Amino acid sequence: MNNLSNRTENFPQGHPVRVYLEENILIKKLFQELFETNMDEDYQTFYNIFNQICEVEKHFARKENQLFPYLEKYGWTGPSQGMWAFHDQIREEIKALRKKVEQKDSHNILNESIALFNSLDHLSQVEEGRLLPRALDMLSEDDWKEMYEGDKEIGWMFAADPVRYPEVKEDEYVHPSADKKKRKLPFSLDNRTHYDEGYLTPEHVNFIFKFLPVDITYVDENDIVIFYNRGEDRVFPRSAGIIGREVKFCHPPKSVDQVLKILEEFKAGRQDTAEFWIQFKGKFIHIRYFAVRDEELNYKGVIEMSQDITDIKKLEGDKRLLDWA
Repeated sequence: MNNLSNRTENFPQGHPVRVYLEENILIKKLFQELFETNMDEDYQTFYNIFNQICEVEKHFARKENQLFPYLEKYGWTGPSQGMWAFHDQIREEIKALRKKVEQKDSHNILNESIALFNSLDHLSQVEEGRLLPRALDMLSEDDWKEMYEGDKEIGWMFAADPVRYPEVKEDEYVHPSADKKKRKLPFSLDNRTHYDEGYLTPEHVNFIFKFLPVDITYVDENDIVIFYNRGEDRVFPRSAGIIGREVKFCHPPKSVDQVLKILEEFKAGRQDTAEFWIQFKGKFIHIRYFAVRDEELNYKGVIEMSQDITDIKKLEGDKRLLDWA
């Protein structure tokens, strides 16, 4: 297990570990500036630097609410107990120092600032020498990729957000099963209820969709994915990241032209259904698209249905009795 001190460049931009290391570097830089500033002579500068140091709370909160739960998932509960308690101790030190700073009480302020620096410096040594190296050994690459959205909700110590990890361009195709991005929804939630992975009415429809033995995806009139059902045996993988995503980016590039053609014909009113069947991983898959229209025949989107009919195709004769015994 290697110490990560001074190894920031070994990690891609935006990687959670790199971000933690960069924050540790920033903390040291801020303390250097604080020690070079006389509170009595330039109170505002001292106050501003101190407030930046206090942003370390975001560093703590990301560890406690993001990193620690992942470590617990793999059986390492120590950080959730010991290191969290150390966070709380430092929080108390910050609280006490803040009181003196806000009261402009410069008496012994330097010594107390040094004591706070020593606590944070010790914490960074533990992070870089034990916590983060072991986390790298335990967590999968998918674990690290999943952290961005939760990290963003909590925030970072920097003036600008770090580069997204992994970096994804808005027009870049990402397979739905690998799409972890939580998007700001581009549609109103008025008169909608959140179901399994989307927003629909009425409430109990979700139970129907959840247990149907077919994959269903609903794309609205603006070509935005607004709903899919989460059955236990989906034919094609989906993840929550596709909600709010433009449908053309939810299909492999080689099939995008057909998807766009279907949408064009449905919107023009020239077609109402499209049907395909394919061999996929040893299964016979039936895929259908249905145009959705209101009572005035205005186009309201499209429903995509996919079903594994391998066993259905084999059925013959009649089956009128249960065979559960």
